[in-house]
Amino acid sequence: MNINQIQDFLKQIAANNNREWFQANRAAYDEARQAFEQGVAEAITELSLIDTEVAHLTVRDCTYRFHRDTRFSPDKTPYKRHMGAFICAKGKKSLRGGYYFQIQPGNNIIAVGSYFLPTNILTSCRNEIMGNIDTWRSIVESKAFLDTFGKPNKSQWTNDNASERGFGLTSLKKAPKDFPSNYEHIEYLRMKDYCCWVKVPDAFFEGEDWAKRFVSVCKIGKPMMDFMNSVIDDYED
Repeated sequence: MNINQIQDFLKQIAANNNREWFQANRAAYDEARQAFEQGVAEAITELSLIDTEVAHLTVRDCTYRFHRDTRFSPDKTPYKRHMGAFICAKGKKSLRGGYYFQIQPGNNIIAVGSYFLPTNILTSCRNEIMGNIDTWRSIVESKAFLDTFGKPNKSQWTNDNASERGFGLTSLKKAPKDFPSNYEHIEYLRMKDYCCWVKVPDAFFEGEDWAKRFVSVCKIGKPMMDFMNSVIDDYED
């Protein structure tokens, strides 16, 4: 993957985020996009060694449009300032957890898990955690997980800025309905998503072995994702 080509284009679009500039530099975008898609293919191949369920995926299954949907956003710039891929066995629109990586100079992210889960699935996930709390804690309180992603907290992840690491994008202020507020591990039940992430430097994606480094991070988050997917899969075909 030609990471320099991708990052150079993303720096330029961040400084010139308008249709006129984009059209005049469409060739540069096409080259950067091709380089990124090559990287996605490499990531799928490497991930397949630890998760055979994603082996059938194509690049198209995992990537998104570069144009932004500005209908409900105060930010009316037409293009994203990053390129990202969500590698999920049931597709990028699935509720199922998967692996995500984002290239954006100064805001590169690797993430594992799921987010924006509907209330009924969240309730089932919370019940599963309570019913198997020792197994859950052995996963998310392991040294490798804590060193990489940390504990549930108020970490932030916005379009252009993410905390250095995080576990859970949002959480309830109080215990969820019908769950005990005095539960010893209530922090895991208040979570509204089960996504963990870490920010990596621009140089992370350099070299031929970048995909191995990516998978080494995913491998740490995978047991948490698998725990959640065992519940989510009951709701998806």
